[in-house]
Amino acid sequence: MKRKKRIRFENLKTFKNTTELPIKIQGTWHTIFTNNHPITLELGCGKGEYTIALAKKYKEKNFIGVDIQGERIWSGATEAKKDKLTNVHFLRVYIDHIDTYFIKNEIEEIWITFPDPHPKERKSKKRLTSPLFLERYKHILKENGSVHLKTDNHDLFIYTLDVIKKTKGTIKNIQNPIDEQNLQEDSLLHIETTYEKIYKKQGKPIYYVEWSL
Repeated sequence: MKRKKRIRFENLKTFKNTTELPIKIQGTWHTIFTNNHPITLELGCGKGEYTIALAKKYKEKNFIGVDIQGERIWSGATEAKKDKLTNVHFLRVYIDHIDTYFIKNEIEEIWITFPDPHPKERKSKKRLTSPLFLERYKHILKENGSVHLKTDNHDLFIYTLDVIKKTKGTIKNIQNPIDEQNLQEDSLLHIETTYEKIYKKQGKPIYYVEWSL
């Protein structure tokens, strides 16, 4: 491990806005945030661009970025500290066990921003919008709570629409692809991740769907 990366990993352990494995945190989130505000998750958050942007926009809500990559988490947690955001926390864990870190109906919304599409069919269960993962989300998500997917991968987008239909989900908003010229000024879809900026420079369309489970 490179020295800079090792130092960041050690620093991460001291951050009050970050929690890592092994942990027993289920049912304690409102104690961590010291309030009972609604909680939104960003899964596979990377550097936490959506987590931080949403937290700045909605001070009356709490936001948790979830990822296993420590160096990415360090970047997001450092920016949140710099901006003195008290409604942001980062959780460094595997998303496969996301339902073990929250109690039933604890989460208001889930954002999935540019996840690995796992294009090979034999790895379809690893897709964050697969029926397997949706069952995990269903346990922690409030009734009629929203799941948001934003992706540049058309195949994953179509796959997700099929899963929504098969699992009897309800689509609340769909952009196929996103038409930025017709978005309202305050649209959350204007928030851009690092990957999204790269994809847009390459001329790739971006797809979005919001639905309830």
